Amino acid sequence: MKCTFLGTGTSMGVPVAGGFGREEIGNDPRNQRTRCSVWLETDQSSIVIDVGPEFRIQSIRSNIRRIDLVLITHEHMDHIAGLDDLRSYNYAQQNPIPLLTSQRAIDSIRTRFDYMFGEKKYPGSTSLSMEVIDTPETFQDLRITPLPYNHGDIDVLGFRVNDFSYMTDVKEIPDSTKDKIKGSKVLVLSGLRWGPQHPTHMTIPEAVEIANEIGAPKTYLIHMNSYVNHAETNEKLPDHIRLAYDQLEIEV
Repeated sequence: MKCTFLGTGTSMGVPVAGGFGREEIGNDPRNQRTRCSVWLETDQSSIVIDVGPEFRIQSIRSNIRRIDLVLITHEHMDHIAGLDDLRSYNYAQQNPIPLLTSQRAIDSIRTRFDYMFGEKKYPGSTSLSMEVIDTPETFQDLRITPLPYNHGDIDVLGFRVNDFSYMTDVKEIPDSTKDKIKGSKVLVLSGLRWGPQHPTHMTIPEAVEIANEIGAPKTYLIHMNSYVNHAETNEKLPDHIRLAYDQLEIEV
Protein backbone atom coordinates (compact mmCIF):
# COMPACT_ATOMS: atom_id res chain seq x y z
CA MET A 1 0.00 0.00 0.00
CA LYS A 2 1.23 3.46 -0.91
CA CYS A 3 0.47 6.39 1.38
CA THR A 4 0.67 10.02 0.28
CA PHE A 5 0.39 12.72 2.93
CA LEU A 6 -1.73 15.31 1.14
CA GLY A 7 -1.63 17.76 4.05
CA THR A 8 0.05 17.81 7.45
CA GLY A 9 -0.85 21.17 9.01
CA THR A 10 -2.97 22.29 11.90
CA SER A 11 -6.51 23.65 11.49
CA MET A 12 -5.24 27.11 10.45
CA GLY A 13 -2.62 25.78 8.04
CA VAL A 14 0.99 26.94 7.84
CA PRO A 15 1.62 29.78 7.20
CA VAL A 16 -1.39 31.23 8.99
CA ALA A 17 -3.59 33.75 7.17
CA GLY A 18 -2.53 37.27 8.10
CA GLY A 19 0.88 36.15 9.28
CA PHE A 20 -0.19 35.64 12.88
CA GLY A 21 2.03 33.59 15.16
CA ARG A 22 5.72 32.81 14.87
CA GLU A 23 6.15 31.39 11.40
CA GLU A 24 8.96 28.84 11.05
CA ILE A 25 8.77 28.66 7.26
CA GLY A 26 12.25 29.71 6.14
CA ASN A 27 13.31 28.22 2.81
CA ASP A 28 12.25 24.66 3.64
CA PRO A 29 9.07 23.73 1.70
CA ARG A 30 8.35 21.02 4.28
CA ASN A 31 7.35 23.83 6.65
CA GLN A 32 4.44 24.82 4.41
CA ARG A 33 1.51 22.71 5.56
CA THR A 34 -1.99 22.45 4.16
CA ARG A 35 -4.78 20.92 6.25
CA CYS A 36 -4.51 17.23 7.15
CA SER A 37 -5.49 14.56 4.65
CA VAL A 38 -3.97 11.30 3.45
CA TRP A 39 -4.37 9.21 0.29
CA LEU A 40 -3.99 5.42 0.35
CA GLU A 41 -3.54 3.36 -2.83
CA THR A 42 -3.39 -0.38 -3.45
CA ASP A 43 -3.76 -2.43 -6.62
CA GLN A 44 -7.53 -2.39 -6.10
CA SER A 45 -8.35 0.66 -3.99
CA SER A 46 -7.93 4.42 -3.85
CA ILE A 47 -9.20 6.00 -0.63
CA VAL A 48 -8.74 9.28 1.23
CA ILE A 49 -8.96 10.08 4.92
CA ASP A 50 -10.45 13.56 5.44
CA VAL A 51 -10.98 16.22 2.77
CA GLY A 52 -9.99 19.65 4.05
CA PRO A 53 -10.17 23.17 2.59
CA GLU A 54 -7.23 22.63 0.19
CA PHE A 55 -8.37 19.23 -1.09
CA ARG A 56 -8.80 20.40 -4.70
CA ILE A 57 -5.21 21.67 -4.75
CA GLN A 58 -3.94 18.57 -2.94
CA SER A 59 -5.69 16.20 -5.35
CA ILE A 60 -4.29 17.99 -8.40
CA ARG A 61 -0.81 18.12 -6.92
CA SER A 62 -0.81 14.38 -6.21
CA ASN A 63 -2.71 13.43 -9.40
CA ILE A 64 -5.55 11.57 -7.70
CA ARG A 65 -7.55 10.11 -10.58
CA ARG A 66 -10.10 8.02 -8.68
CA ILE A 67 -11.62 7.91 -5.19
CA ASP A 68 -13.34 4.68 -4.18
CA LEU A 69 -13.99 5.55 -0.53
CA VAL A 70 -13.74 8.50 1.87
CA LEU A 71 -13.08 8.11 5.60
CA ILE A 72 -13.88 11.12 7.82
CA THR A 73 -12.37 11.42 11.29
CA HIS A 74 -14.74 14.14 12.52
CA GLU A 75 -16.83 17.10 11.45
CA HIS A 76 -14.49 20.06 12.07
CA MET A 77 -14.18 22.11 8.91
CA ASP A 78 -10.47 21.52 8.42
CA HIS A 79 -11.46 17.87 7.83
CA ILE A 80 -14.63 18.20 5.73
CA ALA A 81 -14.53 21.57 3.92
CA GLY A 82 -13.33 19.89 0.71
CA LEU A 83 -16.37 17.62 0.33
CA ASP A 84 -17.67 19.90 -2.42
CA ASP A 85 -14.50 19.17 -4.45
CA LEU A 86 -15.45 15.49 -4.69
CA ARG A 87 -18.13 16.25 -7.28
CA SER A 88 -15.63 16.05 -10.14
CA TYR A 89 -14.99 12.43 -9.13
CA ASN A 90 -18.74 11.82 -9.21
CA TYR A 91 -18.82 13.12 -12.79
CA ALA A 92 -15.97 10.82 -13.82
CA GLN A 93 -17.06 7.73 -11.86
CA GLN A 94 -20.84 8.12 -12.40
CA ASN A 95 -21.68 6.98 -8.88
CA PRO A 96 -22.02 8.37 -5.36
CA ILE A 97 -18.81 8.01 -3.36
CA PRO A 98 -19.10 5.84 -0.21
CA LEU A 99 -18.19 7.70 3.00
CA LEU A 100 -17.65 6.11 6.42
CA THR A 101 -17.59 8.05 9.68
CA SER A 102 -19.50 8.50 12.96
CA GLN A 103 -23.21 9.26 13.21
CA ARG A 104 -22.44 12.64 14.73
CA ALA A 105 -20.26 13.58 11.76
CA ILE A 106 -22.92 12.40 9.30
CA ASP A 107 -25.53 14.58 11.00
CA SER A 108 -23.19 17.57 10.88
CA ILE A 109 -22.32 17.04 7.21
CA ARG A 110 -26.00 16.81 6.27
CA THR A 111 -26.66 20.09 8.08
CA ARG A 112 -23.67 22.05 6.78
CA PHE A 113 -23.90 20.72 3.23
CA ASP A 114 -27.69 20.49 3.03
CA TYR A 115 -27.65 21.34 -0.67
CA MET A 116 -26.04 17.93 -1.37
CA PHE A 117 -28.86 15.84 0.10
CA GLY A 118 -32.55 15.03 -0.27
CA GLU A 119 -35.07 17.48 -1.66
CA LYS A 120 -32.56 20.33 -1.34
CA LYS A 121 -29.94 18.62 -3.50
CA TYR A 122 -28.50 21.08 -5.98
CA PRO A 123 -27.99 19.61 -9.46
CA GLY A 124 -24.36 18.66 -9.99
CA SER A 125 -23.38 18.86 -6.32
CA THR A 126 -21.34 16.10 -4.67
CA SER A 127 -23.11 12.76 -4.26
CA LEU A 128 -22.16 10.76 -1.18
CA SER A 129 -23.35 7.45 0.25
CA MET A 130 -22.69 7.98 3.96
CA GLU A 131 -22.71 5.18 6.52
CA VAL A 132 -21.64 4.77 10.13
CA ILE A 133 -18.60 2.63 10.83
CA ASP A 134 -18.35 1.34 14.39
CA THR A 135 -16.92 -2.14 13.80
CA PRO A 136 -14.19 -3.41 11.44
CA GLU A 137 -15.23 -3.65 7.79
CA THR A 138 -13.69 -5.07 4.64
CA PHE A 139 -13.62 -2.82 1.58
CA GLN A 140 -12.18 -4.44 -1.53
CA ASP A 141 -8.63 -5.41 -0.48
CA LEU A 142 -8.65 -3.30 2.69
CA ARG A 143 -9.53 -4.14 6.29
CA ILE A 144 -10.72 -0.93 7.93
CA THR A 145 -10.94 -0.72 11.73
CA PRO A 146 -12.35 2.40 13.42
CA LEU A 147 -10.15 3.76 16.22
CA PRO A 148 -12.14 5.90 18.68
CA TYR A 149 -10.28 8.41 20.85
CA ASN A 150 -10.71 11.78 22.53
CA HIS A 151 -10.31 15.24 20.96
CA GLY A 152 -11.11 17.44 23.92
CA ASP A 153 -14.88 17.62 24.36
CA ILE A 154 -15.66 15.23 21.51
CA ASP A 155 -14.86 11.64 20.59
CA VAL A 156 -13.56 11.17 17.05
CA LEU A 157 -12.40 8.30 14.85
CA GLY A 158 -9.03 7.33 13.59
CA PHE A 159 -8.67 4.42 11.20
CA ARG A 160 -6.50 1.36 10.89
CA VAL A 161 -6.31 0.36 7.23
CA ASN A 162 -4.53 -2.99 6.99
CA ASP A 163 -1.22 -2.29 8.80
CA PHE A 164 -1.49 1.51 8.65
CA SER A 165 -3.04 3.40 11.59
CA TYR A 166 -3.99 7.08 11.26
CA MET A 167 -5.10 9.36 14.10
CA THR A 168 -5.25 13.13 13.90
CA ASP A 169 -6.53 15.68 16.44
CA VAL A 170 -5.66 13.38 19.32
CA LYS A 171 -5.76 14.29 22.99
CA GLU A 172 -6.26 10.95 24.76
CA ILE A 173 -6.34 7.37 23.45
CA PRO A 174 -8.15 4.68 25.47
CA ASP A 175 -6.37 1.40 26.13
CA SER A 176 -8.96 -0.47 24.05
CA THR A 177 -7.98 1.59 21.00
CA LYS A 178 -4.26 1.17 21.66
CA ASP A 179 -4.83 -2.59 21.55
CA LYS A 180 -6.40 -2.23 18.08
CA ILE A 181 -3.40 -0.23 16.82
CA LYS A 182 -0.70 -2.58 18.07
CA GLY A 183 0.88 -4.60 15.29
CA SER A 184 0.63 -1.73 12.80
CA LYS A 185 3.71 -1.21 10.64
CA VAL A 186 3.10 2.53 10.36
CA LEU A 187 1.44 4.82 12.90
CA VAL A 188 0.41 8.41 12.17
CA LEU A 189 -0.28 10.68 15.14
CA SER A 190 -0.93 14.38 15.57
CA GLY A 191 1.63 16.44 17.47
CA LEU A 192 0.58 20.07 17.55
CA ARG A 193 3.66 21.74 19.06
CA TRP A 194 6.45 21.22 21.57
CA GLY A 195 4.53 22.99 24.33
CA PRO A 196 2.73 24.15 26.37
CA GLN A 197 0.02 21.51 26.74
CA HIS A 198 -3.16 22.04 24.75
CA PRO A 199 -6.71 21.20 25.93
CA THR A 200 -7.66 19.26 22.79
CA HIS A 201 -4.39 18.16 21.13
CA MET A 202 -1.29 16.22 22.11
CA THR A 203 2.02 18.00 22.11
CA ILE A 204 4.99 16.48 20.29
CA PRO A 205 6.47 15.03 23.52
CA GLU A 206 3.09 13.48 24.39
CA ALA A 207 2.83 11.98 20.89
CA VAL A 208 6.34 10.53 21.20
CA GLU A 209 5.40 8.90 24.50
CA ILE A 210 2.30 7.30 22.97
CA ALA A 211 4.23 6.19 19.88
CA ASN A 212 6.84 4.48 22.04
CA GLU A 213 4.12 2.77 24.06
CA ILE A 214 2.37 1.43 20.95
CA GLY A 215 5.67 0.35 19.42
CA ALA A 216 5.06 0.66 15.67
CA PRO A 217 8.30 0.32 13.67
CA LYS A 218 7.69 3.77 12.14
CA THR A 219 5.63 6.73 13.38
CA TYR A 220 4.93 9.95 11.49
CA LEU A 221 3.66 13.11 13.19
CA ILE A 222 1.11 15.42 11.56
CA HIS A 223 -1.09 18.43 12.41
CA MET A 224 1.88 20.64 13.35
CA ASN A 225 1.44 24.38 13.78
CA SER A 226 3.62 27.24 12.59
CA TYR A 227 5.89 27.03 15.64
CA VAL A 228 7.27 23.66 14.52
CA ASN A 229 10.36 23.73 12.29
CA HIS A 230 10.68 20.52 10.28
CA ALA A 231 14.46 20.04 10.21
CA GLU A 232 15.07 21.20 13.77
CA THR A 233 12.29 18.96 15.11
CA ASN A 234 13.49 15.84 13.29
CA GLU A 235 16.92 16.32 14.82
CA LYS A 236 15.33 16.08 18.28
CA LEU A 237 13.12 13.07 17.56
CA PRO A 238 14.05 9.37 17.88
CA ASP A 239 15.01 7.75 14.58
CA HIS A 240 11.76 5.77 14.36
CA ILE A 241 9.63 8.93 14.70
CA ARG A 242 9.64 11.59 11.98
CA LEU A 243 7.58 14.58 11.01
CA ALA A 244 5.51 13.98 7.91
CA TYR A 245 5.27 16.73 5.31
CA ASP A 246 2.93 17.57 2.43
CA GLN A 247 3.36 15.16 -0.53
CA LEU A 248 5.54 12.74 1.42
CA GLU A 249 5.07 9.27 -0.09
CA ILE A 250 5.74 6.07 1.86
CA GLU A 251 5.17 2.36 1.30
CA VAL A 252 3.38 0.30 3.94
